[in-house]
Amino acid sequence: MLLAIDSGNTNIVFAVFDGETVKGEWRASTGAMRTADELGVWLTQLLSLSGIDRKDIDSAVIATVVPAVLFNLKQLCRRYFNADPLVVGEEGVELGLQVFLDRPEEVGADRLVNAVAAHASYQGPLIVIDFGTATTFDVIDAKGNYCGGAIAPGINLSLEALHMAAAKLPRVAIGKPKQVIGKATVPAMQSGIFWGYVGLIEGLVSRIEAEFGQTMTVVATGGLAPLFAESVPKIAHLDSDLTLRGLLAIWRLNAKGKS
Repeated sequence: MLLAIDSGNTNIVFAVFDGETVKGEWRASTGAMRTADELGVWLTQLLSLSGIDRKDIDSAVIATVVPAVLFNLKQLCRRYFNADPLVVGEEGVELGLQVFLDRPEEVGADRLVNAVAAHASYQGPLIVIDFGTATTFDVIDAKGNYCGGAIAPGINLSLEALHMAAAKLPRVAIGKPKQVIGKATVPAMQSGIFWGYVGLIEGLVSRIEAEFGQTMTVVATGGLAPLFAESVPKIAHLDSDLTLRGLLAIWRLNAKGKS
């Protein structure tokens, strides 16, 4: 079995693959101070509750955008699963795509992993929108190569900034308001955030397509993707497991190269 680890700025997702099947998936908050032993005790208990024997896990793959957690994630794999992990972005790790950027080393590992999975699953050229701590727009050409993209503040980050900077504006839940014109502070904030992001998505997709010179297939992933997929007709596919499938594909590509 394969342990796939997707470490973002807010959460770390752990998933166990048995072939193509996800046997279990769990989330933990990202924290540089969490040791390999803390994560190991937590994860092995969850594996046991799901009927998975940790000794059946013999391989691991990691993608992280938080360098500070990488050491402990590697230690977790080696100490608790006897697996030397494949790390996306490290020297010698094949992705099966080219990165057409001035500084390829600056691209977040999660964005490249999403590009791999999206190209394998959908006809492209593609735009992949990932609703995470940041909202990212990634452009993949018809051959699967990574062409760049755009990065906007994440929705939760924007809400928190609004609350922190304005004394009279409370924290509010993200949701689709019934009206654009809010009749009180909270509905007005919800409208501004939700419909503002709908406008941001539609505007950026339109400008990317115009610059790229082709109509593109739009794929959405990340925690808040379902909320916006309903209100943005241009989003053709909602894919919550995109990053995990990309990790599986990259691990297979590199395992095949070693065999």
